[in-house]
Amino acid sequence: MRRLAIIPARGGSKRIPRKNIRLFLGLPIIVYSIRAALQSGLFDEVMVSTDDPEIASIANQYGAKTPFLRSAKNADDFATTMDVIAEVITAYKKSGQEFDEAACIYPSAPFVSPLTLVQFHEERILKQFDCIFPVLKYSYPIQRALALNEVGKMNMVQPKHLITRSQDLEPRFHDAGQFYFFRVDPLMREHKLWTDNSGAIVIPEMFAQDIDHEEDWELAEFKYTYLKSKGIL
Repeated sequence: MRRLAIIPARGGSKRIPRKNIRLFLGLPIIVYSIRAALQSGLFDEVMVSTDDPEIASIANQYGAKTPFLRSAKNADDFATTMDVIAEVITAYKKSGQEFDEAACIYPSAPFVSPLTLVQFHEERILKQFDCIFPVLKYSYPIQRALALNEVGKMNMVQPKHLITRSQDLEPRFHDAGQFYFFRVDPLMREHKLWTDNSGAIVIPEMFAQDIDHEEDWELAEFKYTYLKSKGIL
């Protein structure tokens, strides 16, 4: 059973320039993902898929491999995570290396720990999922979501839930945007991350942070520092 860790890190981040190698509490943020993968002991190879020589250099410095640079086609704003994964798996196969399992770990996911990866790997095997990933529970019932028009007038997206009690509504979840652990064959065959046989594990809000803006970055550093002070990370 051979396993590959893929860390996709293109150089063209728009909202936070050079996001994938920006210092997060003193280290390039991608280093946290590299270290989690290496220290988990799960992977035969930990690689970074990038189009950027500087990112590749930093990845190599901290123990990841960059056997090839990402194609221009998969380094633009429209390439999907699955496109990148397929390119990597195909390139390895052409070089004579095949993998049974893989994990795609995002480069701006400092809360991912070696133990987390091990836990999800074991759960995927136990339940025989094609893919498993962490999710967060919506903090407010999504069934009571509101829409606003251009002048600020609101309406309910699902008016039938206007007077439904919050406790009577089913909880809903969203992708935490940290990583996916998967069997290679079904994902490559269907060319999608979430097959009909995919699972998820709910993680606490404190253990994740989507980082798209400066305030997100500051909040992520605050959370990480707090968890570190408690001996959790």
